[in-house]
Amino acid sequence: MQELVQRVVDQTGIPEETATQVIDVIVGYVKEHAPAPVANQIESYLTGEGATSAVGAAAGALGGMFGKKKDDATET
Repeated sequence: MQELVQRVVDQTGIPEETATQVIDVIVGYVKEHAPAPVANQIESYLTGEGATSAVGAAAGALGGMFGKKKDDATET
């Protein structure tokens, strides 16, 4: 999560403490409104626990939210 905070600081020029608060609000909002499996994966990814598997699971869940099946995502 520190990398994300640093990107916000670099791109906006706001203080690190403010960037951290902003990201916490955004992450909280997304977790509240995302399906439970996605919310859990977001938390795992941002805390560094199982980042690789979290990305794959989140991508699959988000694809399902938008009407794509796992097999559809690989088709071009």
